[in-house]
Amino acid sequence: MTVTTRFAPSPTGYIHVGNLRTALFNHLIAKKAGGQFILRLDDTDPERSKQEYADAIQEDLEWLGITWDRIERQSDRLDRYAEAADQLRAAGRFYEAWETPTELDLKRKKQLNMGLPPVYDRAALNLPDDEKARMRAERGAGVWRFLLDQSRIEWADGILGALSIDAGSVSDPVLIRADGQVLYTLASVVDDIDMGVTHVVRGSDHVTNTATQIQIMAALGAGHPTFAHHSLLTGPQGEALSKRLGTLSLRDLRAAGVAPMALLSLMARLGSSQPVVLAGSIDELAEGFDLSQFGSAPTKFDEQDLFPLTARILQETPLAAVAGEIAALGVPDAIAADFWAVARANITTKSELAAWWALFRDGATPIVDAEDREFIAQAFAMLPDPPYDGESWANWTNAVKEATGRKGKGLFMPLRKAVTGQDKGPEMADVMRLLQKKPTL
Repeated sequence: MTVTTRFAPSPTGYIHVGNLRTALFNHLIAKKAGGQFILRLDDTDPERSKQEYADAIQEDLEWLGITWDRIERQSDRLDRYAEAADQLRAAGRFYEAWETPTELDLKRKKQLNMGLPPVYDRAALNLPDDEKARMRAERGAGVWRFLLDQSRIEWADGILGALSIDAGSVSDPVLIRADGQVLYTLASVVDDIDMGVTHVVRGSDHVTNTATQIQIMAALGAGHPTFAHHSLLTGPQGEALSKRLGTLSLRDLRAAGVAPMALLSLMARLGSSQPVVLAGSIDELAEGFDLSQFGSAPTKFDEQDLFPLTARILQETPLAAVAGEIAALGVPDAIAADFWAVARANITTKSELAAWWALFRDGATPIVDAEDREFIAQAFAMLPDPPYDGESWANWTNAVKEATGRKGKGLFMPLRKAVTGQDKGPEMADVMRLLQKKPTL
């Protein structure tokens, strides 16, 4: 059996870190097993699905290096869903219902007041044919509900362990809307069957949905994949992350300078018993991926954790990998290697490169304490014009020391702050070697 997984986003917006977790887990499972990974666009909602979002999903995954073996679109499979619906009708597992949202809400409130679970009462199930005809004439087409077998639904979850849900506590799900739109639950089931999906990993908010899908698959004469439900992400203090997910889109993280492998390395281990290890490739991540190491507790995610990982990647990145970006800044080829050697050890993201080149090219705005102003003016007067080399800092500070009597921190710190506008940073010998202009007050 070929292991087959899928990532099935709706192209109704940009994907975020929560979506990525699902995509990455399914991708790593397939890659580790030498199987198939399908990108499936759940685009049955014609009003909200946009091609620009479909393109953006593919672009974001490609940026991360998550590739797919084939792409499927649910909008191309509407006839197949109609066939499945007819099969369910023929099996007596599909029925039409006409209650309005207001009527359903009143029913739920009545049940809650009576201490009963707010489950659809199946009032439409046994309507006589003449009553159904009257409802169609008055209200038009109704929704189509799947008739659940009200028994316990059990499965072995890949993360949560043995799960059991009483179908009697769940409403018969609507699978087709009154306007004919096929909803996610039916389309996903039919696709998973037809595409031979063997493993489905998704968020724990889908557990009840999984139970109903298992019954629908059985009604269509199929078995079900191995399901696993990962925990949902929270903020660093345990706060709900759902309202912030829009600000944690993959393209926003990319714009912030996060390195792809920093994001993938964190997401592949976050919520597991394994420590986060910076991986060199997706193949390396797949080799060490173990779904059984993940737990059910909410998983804290802090986007700030991505930046130290990104910095570590940059520190190990060779010049060849960034030569084009450095050249685009205007850094001369003759000093590009020296510039990168200094800059990469002092940046968190590549977006900071421009500021470092501006410092070396144009000089910094000096930071000079009032009591050091005369000292800095005297020191700058003693500094020759560039070019400077690896000995310039030592030669200059020795001369200033002899002339002023300053030494140690009282000598070096004021000069660093005056030359770089910072109180910490690279070795000053390296800074001097890259300066294109003489520092001035």
